[in-house]
Amino acid sequence: MSRPTARVVHLVSRPTGEPIGEPTADNFAFLDETVPPLAAGEALVENIHQSVDPYMREEMDETGSWELHAPLEGRALGRVVESRTPALPVGTLVHHRRAWRTLSVVTPDETTVLPDFAGVPLSAHLSVLGGTGLSAWVALTRIARLQAGETIFISAAAGGVGTAAGRIARLLGAGRIVGSAGSPAKVAHLTGHLGFDAAFDHHDAPLADRLREAAPDGLHVYLDNVGGDHLEAAIGALRDHGRIAWCGAVAQYNHLASPPPAPRNLYDVVGKSLRLQGFLVRNHLDARPELYDFLVPHLRSGAVTPDETVVRGFENVVDAFLGMLRGANTGKMIVQLTDEPR
Repeated sequence: MSRPTARVVHLVSRPTGEPIGEPTADNFAFLDETVPPLAAGEALVENIHQSVDPYMREEMDETGSWELHAPLEGRALGRVVESRTPALPVGTLVHHRRAWRTLSVVTPDETTVLPDFAGVPLSAHLSVLGGTGLSAWVALTRIARLQAGETIFISAAAGGVGTAAGRIARLLGAGRIVGSAGSPAKVAHLTGHLGFDAAFDHHDAPLADRLREAAPDGLHVYLDNVGGDHLEAAIGALRDHGRIAWCGAVAQYNHLASPPPAPRNLYDVVGKSLRLQGFLVRNHLDARPELYDFLVPHLRSGAVTPDETVVRGFENVVDAFLGMLRGANTGKMIVQLTDEPR
């Protein structure tokens, strides 16, 4: 009996050129691979949704985990279509990290069986209920410990983590939510649709002035997804004993050979008794049940809707990834490979 064929993407070269490290479609190649017969304990998953994320840019470099001419790592949601393990019967919906392909061979310890949340779209497990939403939840509740009535600034606020953080901060009772984004349209999206109290285009420098206008009484919390000049401006605007949860540094992902200078006011962290803490969400996976308990009722009621940019078709996965790095998305960028099950 013939075996199915999977469409896969390999990394075939590292980013080079100017700007430093700007990735292009030429760094990737699409291939067709025959799926081998399953071994005992394996299952075959037809992928439905794939995530493309900022961290993947770093994986493309020599120091990253992506090897050349080999399958790539990434988050995906799919349906088991063939199985040789009772732990993953046919029809089971799972989350796994063997993305960048239409079909994935997995084992039970490489997958998470998705909970059945009636009324919640499957794609939410890659956005507000996935690593994106979990990053926002951990940043706000465990790292920054946002309190009701406090003022928070979120950089890259129109991205996946930023939009989730804005939703969660409002539900946690934040007093004032301020965001930065990369275009007037995104600024309007933040204030008109996501409930931000103020937002500004980060191209309208100087950032310190824009932040002072948006938060005249200062900040209690800063959720940093950018680094560089955003971090400097936030340090200047933070009140004494403010907290910084550092999640990402998109300002330097394509400039690893010449990263932006450290904030010139870094010593103010001492003078203001600020707390700056970075974190990796993979070290906080135990927080996922907390996120489910908090957010699922709001998703079911319609009080919260996942903020997603969905690109259809596996053939567009590379374009979606490159577009995400250029800021083409609002909310979480997701590639939909096939229709969700009813």
